Amino acid sequence: MQSLNKSIFIKFILVGILNTLFGYSAFALLIYLKLHYVFAVLFATILGILFNFKTTGRFVFKNKDNRVIFRFIGVYAATYLLNIGALSIFDMVKFNMYIAGLLLLIPMALISFIFQSKYVFYKEFRRCH
Repeated sequence: MQSLNKSIFIKFILVGILNTLFGYSAFALLIYLKLHYVFAVLFATILGILFNFKTTGRFVFKNKDNRVIFRFIGVYAATYLLNIGALSIFDMVKFNMYIAGLLLLIPMALISFIFQSKYVFYKEFRRCH
């Protein structure tokens, strides 16, 4: 891996940890406040999109173009639907929603990264390879 790729990968991991902590904290707080998981994920996702767009765009991909936010939102809409589908399966078997949300963090993060690098920040990502 080239030094630039290593740097971007390390930044992605660090920013991803920050974004994950922010998003899961929002989700857990909303579940604690007795919001249904569908709305907890929705509101945590909206807050996360705004926070993540700036952190991922600026710190990882060095992108300051706010016009790509619509593609970014599209990625999060797809991720949201996948997350809700998975949570509904956990809900059907009466699984703990805190743990379910935690278990879904890694697969949702991977899906989000793949979509972001292919559809949102693809120019910047290509430049790094």
